[in-house]
Amino acid sequence: MEPPSTGGGVAHNNSTHKFHPCDEAVIATNDDASDCKRGAVRLGYWKDDYIGFFVRNQERKAPEINRGYFARVKGVEMCVEKFLKKTSGNCQIINLGCGFDTLYFRLRDSVHKVKNFIELDFPTVTARKCYTIKRNKALLGKINDEDGEVRLSPTDLHGPNYHLMGVDLRNLDEVDNKLQQAEVDFTLPTIFLAECVLVYIEAQNCRNLLKWIAQKFQAAVFVNYEQVNMNDRFGDVMLNNLRSRGCSLAGVESCLSLETQTNRFKDCGWSGARAWDMVQVYDSISSSERQRIERLEMLDEGELLLQLFQHYCLVVAWLGVAFQDLDITVEELMSSLNID
Repeated sequence: MEPPSTGGGVAHNNSTHKFHPCDEAVIATNDDASDCKRGAVRLGYWKDDYIGFFVRNQERKAPEINRGYFARVKGVEMCVEKFLKKTSGNCQIINLGCGFDTLYFRLRDSVHKVKNFIELDFPTVTARKCYTIKRNKALLGKINDEDGEVRLSPTDLHGPNYHLMGVDLRNLDEVDNKLQQAEVDFTLPTIFLAECVLVYIEAQNCRNLLKWIAQKFQAAVFVNYEQVNMNDRFGDVMLNNLRSRGCSLAGVESCLSLETQTNRFKDCGWSGARAWDMVQVYDSISSSERQRIERLEMLDEGELLLQLFQHYCLVVAWLGVAFQDLDITVEELMSSLNID
């Protein structure tokens, strides 16, 4: 049996899903990100026993790319962990544009529990993820516990507390319908995750989505990892590189500064938002962990990594007051000094 095609969205299209010209290029960014994460995991940057099920082939990436993905994964994880501790697991996670992200499976191996975990992406992406989960007992066994069965369609998968569904995030009726199928609880504290997702959505569609979430959910956090400072020369190079691959960054206007990033949420009814560039996020990771990964590969010089870190950011937005203090922890300078 052949896995679903990685190209063309036609096979898993339905009447409610209308492809835009650059959707295929956006879908391909999932393969790139998954490849990069797999490569960094193989080198020991962080532990992920599940990414290898989704990504097989591997060419070695530059050390700057590996460190960049390390900061990205750790930054998002720090926010998720703080949210889970604050809610004691009485919460939901909704992963927007989830790609082949393995967070659900990694959480199953941890002490953390969640009431419901929902993943949404283009049907072509979820079809491949469903196929991989279905044919690997190590994955399916994490979803299918003794409490219930797993229901599968070509693009959707429903377990007792895990739901993976194909949807166009620009179609709010479709999003609403899918969330209802996933037994979403709009009153439960919810954390939304998006890694380089909103930037590919047209500004008006993105505003509609963020406003809709703000109206529907009572207590929520949104963790957004994305480009920033896109209005300088290095940003131009990044934009041209993506455009050459067919990705028009429809939401790039929100990626001009940390302020435009936070305003995107505040202007859509969110109670507040904070943003940090990845220099700050990297500095907030424990010094022992930074030192460990810095020994894995040598950098020729740090200038490129610094520029990459200055052009990506982590945004945390919140609804209500319960999560307004969710923050990355910037270490005290003294603690990073190795004093015997």
